Order: sequence, then structure tokens, then C-alpha cells
Amino acid sequence: MVLSMTGYGRAEQERSGRDITVEIKSVNSRYFEYTSRMPRSFAFLDDKLKKLVNATISRGKTELALTVVNIGAPEASISVNLDLAKGYLDAIGEMSSALGVENDVTAGTLTRFSDIFTTRKAETDEEQLWADVKAVAEAAVENFVAMRAAEGEKLRADILSRLVYLEQAVGEIEQTSAERVQKYTEKLYAKLKALLEDTNIDEARILTEAAIFADKTAVDEETVRLRSHIRQYRDILEKNEPVGRKLDFLTQELNREANTIGSKANDVEMARIVVDIKSEIEKIREQIQNIE
Repeated sequence: MVLSMTGYGRAEQERSGRDITVEIKSVNSRYFEYTSRMPRSFAFLDDKLKKLVNATISRGKTELALTVVNIGAPEASISVNLDLAKGYLDAIGEMSSALGVENDVTAGTLTRFSDIFTTRKAETDEEQLWADVKAVAEAAVENFVAMRAAEGEKLRADILSRLVYLEQAVGEIEQTSAERVQKYTEKLYAKLKALLEDTNIDEARILTEAAIFADKTAVDEETVRLRSHIRQYRDILEKNEPVGRKLDFLTQELNREANTIGSKANDVEMARIVVDIKSEIEKIREQIQNIE
């Protein structure tokens, strides 16, 4: 199964009194790159989430967003130090009497003295929290991979269609290569005949020159390797594993053989075919940049 490096997945569930949402998205990258966005209080889960995602994803610039909303219980409890509050109240009353000013203290006034309040964060069962977040993250990863697979299948189908074209082009090169030796021989014979007029032409010399030409311009090895690379391409596209790097290497090999054939091409028709082949290889290369 071919996977695209571009994808998005989201899952939201209510677990243990919390509304948990995990979103995952990725774009192309040569390696696995991970970033995250989550409340600071849940930062201790970040490394675990990274490992969970990386267990499924080997390449791609990936971003994970975690949102947790407590809906079943208060996140913190607040207690009042009544003795300290009474101390403030008495002190204000004493100051009012001593200075002869109105004592207009209210409960709201006392809230300005923050030290009379104590905030205690609700205790968190970290193991239970991780179990809940993990379950939601796994669902998000599943949706994420499903989208990657759908995109990957489109890339695979496009590449396979281009491989068919490459095979046809290789066949044209093989046919053109075989015909051009005969054309060269005929052209050489005609040129010598025009130059030598009635003098007898050395048939053996013509055959020797044709053989030298055929050896210099032969592309049999290159076309055989091209066909082999195309078969390997199809085999790799059927593998159920990350294949992007393998395809990238094989694409370089395809391009290498095409360049070699191009350097040996000495006629317009073969040069045209080579240009078309290189154009298709470039389109394939662009596609595999999206494959994990």
C-alpha cells in the first residue's frame, strides 16, 4: 500500500469526564519531523504521542494538536483562610475607628487580599489520562492513515500509467536503434558510390564501418536496464511498507539510462523519444516526492 505524505486525521471523544480532541496533519519532508500544540499541563504526554505517531508514520512533517476540556469535575478547588480574612476585617475596622473614616468593607473588598485564598489543582491520574488520550490519538492516526492511503492510491495509479508509456517509448527506441544501422549503411554506400563513381566499392569496408557505428551507438544495455527498472518500480509499488526512498533511488537510475541513450542518439527521432522519456521520468519524480 502506497501512502502519501500529505494527510489529515481528527478524532474527538468524551472520556473520564474530559472532552479530548486530537488532530494530526502532515506535509512532505525527507524525514519524520514532529511538532505539537497542547496545554502546558499535558506536556508530559508529548513524547508518548510522538512515539505513537512515529510507529505508523516514517516520513513527513507532522503536526499534532491536543485539546482537553474538563467537563465532569472542577479542575481546581479554592479554599478560604477565614482566620486571615477576619484578621484583615479587624485591622480595617481598627483603622477606621482610629482615623475617623467610614468602614465600608464588603466581602468584595476582602477578595483583593489574594493571600486569604488557596487554590489547589485537582489531582490527575496520569495513567488514566494517558490511556484516554492514547485511545483518541489512535483513532486520529487511523483516520490520518486512511486519508494518506487514499491519496497514495491516486499517486500509485498515476505512476503506473506513466510506466506504461515509458515501456512503449523504450520499444520505440529499440526499433529506431535497429533501423538506424541499416540506414547508416545505405547512406554510407550511397556516399561512397557518388564519390568513387565507377570504381568498385569495398563491401567489407562498408560492413566494418557499419559495425563500428553500431557499436558506438548501441543502446541495447540501456534499454534492457530501463525495462528492468520499470519492473522493479511495479514490484515496489505493491509492497506494504514505506517505498518513497526506494522509488527515489530507482528514479535516478531511470534518468541515468535515459541520459546515456540521449548521448548516443544521433538522429532527430531518437532524440525526440529521449526527451519524452525524460519528461515522463521528471513527472514521476515529482509524484514520488509525495510518497512516504
